[in-house]
Amino acid sequence: MIAAATLRAPEADARLLVLTASAELKHAPRAAMVEFLRPGDLVVANDAMTLPASLSGVHLATGAPIELRLAGLQAPAGGDLRKSIAVVFGAGDFRMRTEDRPAPPPLSAGDRLAFGDLRARIVRKIGHPRLVAVAFDGSAEAMWQGLARHGRPIQYAHVPQPLALWDAWTAIAAVPVAFEPPSAGFVLDWALLAELSRRGIAFATLTHAAGISSTGDVELDRRLPFDEAYRIPGATARAIGHTRRLGGRIVAIGTTVVRALEHAVRDGGELGRRSSVVRPGNGVANQRIGAATALCIVDAIVTGVHEPGSSHYDLLRAFTDDEALRRAGVALAAHAYRGHEFGDSLLVERSRTHRCEAPIADTRFAA
Repeated sequence: MIAAATLRAPEADARLLVLTASAELKHAPRAAMVEFLRPGDLVVANDAMTLPASLSGVHLATGAPIELRLAGLQAPAGGDLRKSIAVVFGAGDFRMRTEDRPAPPPLSAGDRLAFGDLRARIVRKIGHPRLVAVAFDGSAEAMWQGLARHGRPIQYAHVPQPLALWDAWTAIAAVPVAFEPPSAGFVLDWALLAELSRRGIAFATLTHAAGISSTGDVELDRRLPFDEAYRIPGATARAIGHTRRLGGRIVAIGTTVVRALEHAVRDGGELGRRSSVVRPGNGVANQRIGAATALCIVDAIVTGVHEPGSSHYDLLRAFTDDEALRRAGVALAAHAYRGHEFGDSLLVERSRTHRCEAPIADTRFAA
């Protein structure tokens, strides 16, 4: 896969590969995405705004430099960001490949961390030497001010120039809870939203605290995606119900939307019990979606170009079979589609006809 090494290209240059429900492959400009939607469909996108979730500072017990990457909330959407889950790195910055970054000094509960005048402590390790629960000192206002002064967006080495925070915001970014950008949403602009409306295609949003995409550690990466908080507005839940009653499709912009909607159909919030009704409100998506998952709600997904073996790619296996994805991968490589957050896009229609038969696997954190 060719990583997109620059910020978003002009929309006229961005491309879209469509994998239809009948396993056909179609190449198109991404601006033509609306041509593959139908009147009566509902497009659902994540309106999370990306946080300055990377903090460079000092492990005070040893004086060693560290980078703390906030990776998840410890409470549902609307919870206190002062208590977060984080991945800790040793010396270095985004210019070094994540997998090449050195480990931090040994971490223990109670260790103090300094990021300029923003201070935090490690509450506990979470089943791995580099995955920790952290608590920031002071008030919520002080924490937000500290993030604004000392934080920057999480970034990877395939984009060499430093990102400004707004580079990681989608056009509809509204609620500051994402740790990395819900990057499938870069497909959206106001012209597209207007065209959806003109064609009788509805649009709705939810808020999902998109987590990190890579930790640089094979063992930790196997645990991705981490638990991610979400909130589904009542208007969005009603729009989904209305669309389904009239036979329209639910089209998710990104894997975060799929995780939120498929989690929200649990019957009364009980593990393993599912319905076909999306309930509004807050939740924490703690499931892994893959080939064994029977989708209840989402009929198609617009996503970025992801590498096989990643949690994002595995989620696509709930929509179609491995052979179709293999052929899509060959086409993406042959036509030099760009991957990662600023790359091209893939639209996958659900070809599997069964729904809601497989249980949801719970992958919540072990203390």
